[in-house]
Amino acid sequence: METRSVGPLTFTIDFSIPLYEQIVEQIRHAIARGEIALGTKLPSVREMAQKLKVNPSTVVRAYLELEHDGLCEKRRGQGTFITTSEETVYQIKRKLANEALEAFVQTMRSLGIDQKTAQQWLKEMDWECKKR
Repeated sequence: METRSVGPLTFTIDFSIPLYEQIVEQIRHAIARGEIALGTKLPSVREMAQKLKVNPSTVVRAYLELEHDGLCEKRRGQGTFITTSEETVYQIKRKLANEALEAFVQTMRSLGIDQKTAQQWLKEMDWECKKR
């Protein structure tokens, strides 16, 4: 794995996963965490490709997927911008949380942990994380 920065974004590149997917996921998570403000201009395709050391078509593909998901929009002659829709960001947060929760539930079930115990452990872990 390798780390590369582009403006406010830091990408951890895993060469076993398609690069465009990594760009999409890392931008999606940065938006959900509030690391990129709504309405922020993304780096140009050329700049992003140069800094990440990838083919520009990889960045184009990532930006198109983000646009398709409603997370960014192209403005003719101005560039690509993060959405200004708080509802869209909420939906992305919800989707990411559901994915994590589904994995958690599946793990607990595979370990034979009942719901009550899982909830207790989740509360305990939340408490531990707050102390850090």
